[in-house]
Amino acid sequence: MSAKQNPTPRPDILRPHRAGDIESFPGGKVIYLSPSPLPTKSAPLDFNQAIGEVNDAYLDFGGSLPTPFTWQFTLGIPFIGFLMLVFVIPMLGGGLMWITGKDIALFYVGIAGLFNEVFAQAVVFSTLVLLLALVIKAHYHFKFREAVPTRFHRQRREVAFAPGDGKQPIIVPWESVAAWVTEAQGMTQYGVQRQYGLGIGFIEPETGQQHFLELSQPGMPLALGLWEAVRAYMEYEVNTREELQDPHGLHRPGDPPYEGVHTFHNARSRLHRRYREGDIGLFTVTMWYLWHILDLWTIPFHLAEWEISTIQKAGQKTLPASLDQWSQPLPEEQWAKPSAEITRLSAEVRQRHAKQPNRPITAIFAEVYAEEARLSN
Repeated sequence: MSAKQNPTPRPDILRPHRAGDIESFPGGKVIYLSPSPLPTKSAPLDFNQAIGEVNDAYLDFGGSLPTPFTWQFTLGIPFIGFLMLVFVIPMLGGGLMWITGKDIALFYVGIAGLFNEVFAQAVVFSTLVLLLALVIKAHYHFKFREAVPTRFHRQRREVAFAPGDGKQPIIVPWESVAAWVTEAQGMTQYGVQRQYGLGIGFIEPETGQQHFLELSQPGMPLALGLWEAVRAYMEYEVNTREELQDPHGLHRPGDPPYEGVHTFHNARSRLHRRYREGDIGLFTVTMWYLWHILDLWTIPFHLAEWEISTIQKAGQKTLPASLDQWSQPLPEEQWAKPSAEITRLSAEVRQRHAKQPNRPITAIFAEVYAEEARLSN
């Protein structure tokens, strides 16, 4: 039986949209967050480290580096599957034989028999899963090497997008950039599968051609958080990559600017400190150690460092040299200012959200725009 999934449509950003607009399609919906990006009140968080360089002048979206999590997933799923097949299933089978036969000897007979029966199959199955995971990982490895970042220059309040194929970069005003999050679901033979993503769109001023950046995300809060990370940076609400990617402070002064073995040891030190201070209990500590044992301890972190080193030696693609001058910092007196509309509407969104923090942000957006239209008439 083949899987059937509803395709996620790509919105037409030539049609007028504004933050809070919602478009439904079979199996899902698109929620617009921009043009005129308003605060979503989500935590600004780049969970998948889609953001590359961040400095006082610009933020690079895309062109980032791999993380240990991808290696934890690549290696951990086959390993955990193997453990379940050769240990959990035999124990469950032995327990069932003990309960039905009311003889403890059947428990050991069942474990031994099932272990011998499934061990070879588990090795083959887990190896095939591992090989498939490594093929997928290799595919994304080369995407990391080929990815060209999109640069958000907050002092200019402009965004530079490189379409590739030798074409000149496209520079558009920040407040004209379209952004949306997508929620879709479809039926497979395994049940309902949900998909989430963040999309960013640009319209080439000279030709009217649409250009898109689309990133899958593990969940809707993370999709909103990634956009909020970009928006908050552009509005000077956050200023460093650590604020967006390292909210728990797992990087220390002198650490490399990526996740590696150092973040593992920093996380373990933080875990022990929080336990000593009484912030967490023994159960949390035990589960942390159990999780990292199951995903092969520091091996994914070493592999992430190796992969990052390989990418850096090969060289990542960068934005064209024609953008070097545009990317330079500006004197503060030359910094572009937000429009009066975005300033006014953002303040209104914050005020209304403070009064009704549990209300959907899209409803607040719609209410603010409705009030704006009423006052303008």
